[in-house]
Amino acid sequence: MFTIGDFARHGRVSIRMLRHYDAIGLLRPARVDPATGYRYYSAAQLARLNRVIALKDLGLTLQQVQQILDEKVTTEELRAMLRLRRAELEVAMAAAAARLVQVEARLRSIESEGHMPTNDVVFKSIPAIRVAELTATAASFDPEDIGPVIGPLYDELFRCLDTAGVTPAGPGVAYYEDAPEGDGRISIHAAVQVAAPLQDGAFRVRDLPPVDQAATIVHRGSMDTVLPTAQALAFWIDENGYRSAGYPREISLECPENRDDWVTELQAPVTRPRDPGPSSQDKAPTGSSFTAGQPVVTGVSGVRPMTSRQADAA
Repeated sequence: MFTIGDFARHGRVSIRMLRHYDAIGLLRPARVDPATGYRYYSAAQLARLNRVIALKDLGLTLQQVQQILDEKVTTEELRAMLRLRRAELEVAMAAAAARLVQVEARLRSIESEGHMPTNDVVFKSIPAIRVAELTATAASFDPEDIGPVIGPLYDELFRCLDTAGVTPAGPGVAYYEDAPEGDGRISIHAAVQVAAPLQDGAFRVRDLPPVDQAATIVHRGSMDTVLPTAQALAFWIDENGYRSAGYPREISLECPENRDDWVTELQAPVTRPRDPGPSSQDKAPTGSSFTAGQPVVTGVSGVRPMTSRQADAA
């Protein structure tokens, strides 16, 4: 027999908790000294205590815990419940980590206000390309909504390509449009450059039109941290008198296993409003280099578009 203090130490719980469990009938002492009122517990009661704590950590109320234990839940049933809870916690931790990355990216954008590196922007035209793609809808353009959709979409695209015997002819391209249903929803196109006939089956093969004017910038690192780079591009577009003409394409130039080593080009289509000055169109954009008709590879958003094997094949 153990005193309540000793039993609390062996069970890694507080004495106050054991007294509460006794009061509500969840875990009563094996014996109570009638003269002193001291509680005594047996080692066998550690099994019930472990179940109480495990079920409570699953998020159940103490009343629910008592009902389950009174129904004699088996060890295997309890193990299955704990495995499920572990999976839920892992998902929650991953989501929290992703939110932390976004907070850090937003903080870097705030810290860089007033000195955005717009000199890294390149102004150029982009030729038409042929891609194979799958399309899905995300709730918004928020990275927390885009990532969970585009990752599985690329996985399915490459499975379809393998099944059809189509080999990627270049990096992937992710591009976005406002979804027809509105409400801020976004149509996500997960695509990869191919040399294949046009089709619309398990996946679609289509020709992406050329972009006459695009402001582009290269982002180095995971797409989870793209915000400062994307906002530097936005500053350049505004400072040089252009208007955005759609969502930027996200071009995967290098996509090794380590996401921090990714190299992605953002290609933002732009237009210039009608200027009063007749020679304003002849003025070179500031803080950039200009390349007309330059061949451009196209790539992916927030996920590694190809496995190493597929990249080698390309």
